[in-house]
Amino acid sequence: MMRSLILVLAALLLAGPASAAELDGTLKKIKASNTITIGYREDARPFAYTGDDGKPAGYSVDLCTRIAASIAKDLGLFNLQTKWVKVTPENRIQSVVNGTVDMECGSTTASLSRQELVDFSLMTFIDGGSLLVTDASGIKGLSTLGGKKVAVVPGTTTERALNIAISRLANKPTVVTVKNHAEGVAALDNKTIDAYASDRTLLIGMGRTSKDPSKLSLVEEYFSYEPHGFVLKRGDAAFRLSVNRALAAMYRTGEVGPIFEKYFGSMTTAGQMIVAMYLMNGLPE
Repeated sequence: MMRSLILVLAALLLAGPASAAELDGTLKKIKASNTITIGYREDARPFAYTGDDGKPAGYSVDLCTRIAASIAKDLGLFNLQTKWVKVTPENRIQSVVNGTVDMECGSTTASLSRQELVDFSLMTFIDGGSLLVTDASGIKGLSTLGGKKVAVVPGTTTERALNIAISRLANKPTVVTVKNHAEGVAALDNKTIDAYASDRTLLIGMGRTSKDPSKLSLVEEYFSYEPHGFVLKRGDAAFRLSVNRALAAMYRTGEVGPIFEKYFGSMTTAGQMIVAMYLMNGLPE
């Protein structure tokens, strides 16, 4: 009897990663298909975008690439394939809900209303809504938007926060919608709008794609709080733990540092706040 127990314990100790039969949900799907499917935005620079080589690039993309490697190691998959799928602000949440992608890696705010549909990873960034404006507009902040035209992508947390902020103004601007960030910057370049609203760091990154960045300015004011996280299927605790374990390890060890510097090092961002976020989310094992 004792010999049998020792053999069982030895087998457990020496066993490799859990088999597909012992897994459930997204991890089981990844193990069975040898593929992890990641949704990314192609116009959310510097978080996620299509690089000059036609491949996904950005801060969030780099983090998710390392998450995929961590999951591959845990599952014993030495040649795990990563399938990148382009998503938009309109379909990014639903793409996770219906299983088109295993997780969405972009610049999505982890709001409470969205958590009725999906789960989120540990925080990956902290940002806030702001305005990118043409210098000719004379806009210095929300209070000077009266009579101007401001654009925003519909269905975003920025749109909701902007509408709330505008409702408090005595002299209101005209709000128009654009399909994506690239369209917003193009509208600024073409002078069909005076301001474009989005997360401040996104505005910095996208502003650099303008035909003439020197004619655009970023206002100092924030009108919302935007904590970013990666979108995951709701109720899949095992997969969420695997994602969070990989993120926490990057935060604890400092591996995230060079990734941050690569994409944000030349920007004027809330660096100390991000460092604090890494420290608070570098959970111990």
